Amino acid sequence: LHYVDEGEGDVVVLVHGTPTWSYVYRRLIAALRPRYRVIALDHLGFGLSERPRGADYSPEGHARRFAGFVEALGLGRFSLVTHDFGGPIALPFAAAQPGRIASLALFNTWMWPLGDDPALRRQLRIAGGAVGRFLYKWGNASLRVLMPAAFGDRRALTPELHRQYLAPFVDREARVQVLHALARSLLGSREHFAGLYARRGALASIPTTVIWGLADAALGPPQLERLRRALPAAEVHALAGVGHWPHEEAPAEVAARLDAHLARALARGGARSSPLA
Repeated sequence: LHYVDEGEGDVVVLVHGTPTWSYVYRRLIAALRPRYRVIALDHLGFGLSERPRGADYSPEGHARRFAGFVEALGLGRFSLVTHDFGGPIALPFAAAQPGRIASLALFNTWMWPLGDDPALRRQLRIAGGAVGRFLYKWGNASLRVLMPAAFGDRRALTPELHRQYLAPFVDREARVQVLHALARSLLGSREHFAGLYARRGALASIPTTVIWGLADAALGPPQLERLRRALPAAEVHALAGVGHWPHEEAPAEVAARLDAHLARALARGGARSSPLA
């Protein structure tokens, strides 16, 4: 697993979703590293991480590796930032060990079976099935169709920026092996999502902020409302005109709100993001 590790101080771990990699957090890393130790990994198969054949690229597999990653780095208590599939990948660790999470920030993510929504179920069935597999493999649909469509302002996805996300997936088989595996999981890993939602109460004691792009074509307002109900104590910042990637589309505002959230949470809980003894 490749990862970025910059700065010193209380630890902040940034967890990306699909089809991105740690590069998506570059501006948050630059904003936070003067005051924090900022860590951002590339999930197996993404970005600069290795892509072994036969590995488990389901959210369950990524979640197990994330937990192993945290232990391998010897992290004690840390703040956690997640986006998209980063939620179902990293939140199982937070739910299992909430005492080690100093604060939580959620960007356009979820923690329940999306297929329970009738409006989404048919789309997920197509995306995760044979048609979706063909479109992912031969049309690079995840990066060339779904990603641009989920931006509130497509001009934010410049050709130069888009190339950074296209580069790791020039290989057609990799698109199936890594990207389509997550598309399939949206229905196929229902037990994983349902189990996480059942444990949502374990997150209640963690200071949480939600930063949500309202112009998200992938996760719309109903998903934000469900997240509000799941974590009623969370502070919510809804950004009008911003799509699925608020940290790409409104980086200055997101960085400022995240910095303020971290400062408040760590002031209440003390600077306890130290490595394990």
